[in-house]
Amino acid sequence: MKPFEYRRIHGVEEIGQGDPGQARYLAGGTNLIDLMKHEIEVPDRLLDISRLKLATIENGEKDSLRVGTLVTNTSLASDARVRQTWPLLSAALLSGATAQLRNRATTGGNLLQRTRCYYFYDTARPCNKRNPGEGCSAREGQNRIHAILGTSDHCIATHPSDMAVAMVALEARLTLRAADGMERELPVEELHRLPGDHPEQDTVLKPGELILGVILPAPPPGRQIYRKVRDRSSYAFALVSVGVILHVVGGKVESVRIAFGGVAHKPWRARKAEAALLQKEATEANFQHAAEVELADARGYGSNDFKIPLARRTLVATLRDAANSVEEASA
Repeated sequence: MKPFEYRRIHGVEEIGQGDPGQARYLAGGTNLIDLMKHEIEVPDRLLDISRLKLATIENGEKDSLRVGTLVTNTSLASDARVRQTWPLLSAALLSGATAQLRNRATTGGNLLQRTRCYYFYDTARPCNKRNPGEGCSAREGQNRIHAILGTSDHCIATHPSDMAVAMVALEARLTLRAADGMERELPVEELHRLPGDHPEQDTVLKPGELILGVILPAPPPGRQIYRKVRDRSSYAFALVSVGVILHVVGGKVESVRIAFGGVAHKPWRARKAEAALLQKEATEANFQHAAEVELADARGYGSNDFKIPLARRTLVATLRDAANSVEEASA
C-alpha cells in the first residue's frame, strides 16, 4: 500500500488545512478502505472525520429533518420519524448491504460510494473511470449490471446506492462545507454526474468539500414505495430499483415522483414519466405509457439488454402497487 498521512479531525474548521485535492475523508470506511486496498484510491492524506459531532438526526424547519453526515444507515433507517414520514428512505436503506455494513456505513459515505463495475476494480483491465483515456472494458465485456440511460462512449458504469435513489425522489438537499469555510446547499439530484467525457468525476463536489448533512423536506402527499430487483433476495446491488411517491385523487394522478437506481451513472429522476402521468387516470395503460416514454432512449450493450424491459415492468408494477394502496386506504 502506498504510504499516506493519517490525521484525525476534531472540528470542521480543520478541513481546510493542507492541500484538499490530495486528501480523502474517512468515516465508516466501508468503501474507501476497499478501494485503497486495491490501490484504486491512493490518497496522500486520510482525514478521519468520525469524531465530528455530525451523527445526529434533528427536527428542522417546516417539518423537515436534518440528518448529520455521520449518521449510520442503521440509525437512519430505524429512526421512528423516518419510518413514519419518509418510509421510502427507510425501505431503501434496509434493502442495501448487510446489517454489519449498515451499522458502519454513514449517510455521507453512502452517497459518495463508487461504482461496483467489475472493470473498475480490476486494475489489469482498461477503465476510463479509474485511469482516464484507457478505454471502457465494459462496453464490449461483461456488462450485465451496467447502465442503460445517460451513458457515454467513455463509461457505462452505474451508481450503486439505494439510499441516494430515495433521497432524489424525496428531493433531499445537502449541506456542504468547502475547504475555505464557505457553506452551501445542493439538491441530492445534482450531486452526481453523468459520465460524459469525464467518467472519473463522480460528483460535482469541489476539492476538499465535505458533506455536513442532508435535509429531508416534508414529503408530498401520496404512497411511498421502494422496489428493488436483484440477483438474490438480499445483500446484492440493484439490477433495477424504483422509488415512487404517488398521490391519486378521484382516480387521477395529482402528483408523482419517480427515481430509478441501477440504470445510470447517477440516481435517475424519471421526469418524463412523471410528466406523462400528471392529471392522467391511474390506469395500467397510462403507467405503461409513462414507462415507455421514460425509457425511449434507453440502450443496452448486450448482456444488459434485459434491463430495459425489466425497468419498464418494475416501474409499472410499483405504480400499480402505489395506486392500489391508495384505493384500499380510501375504501
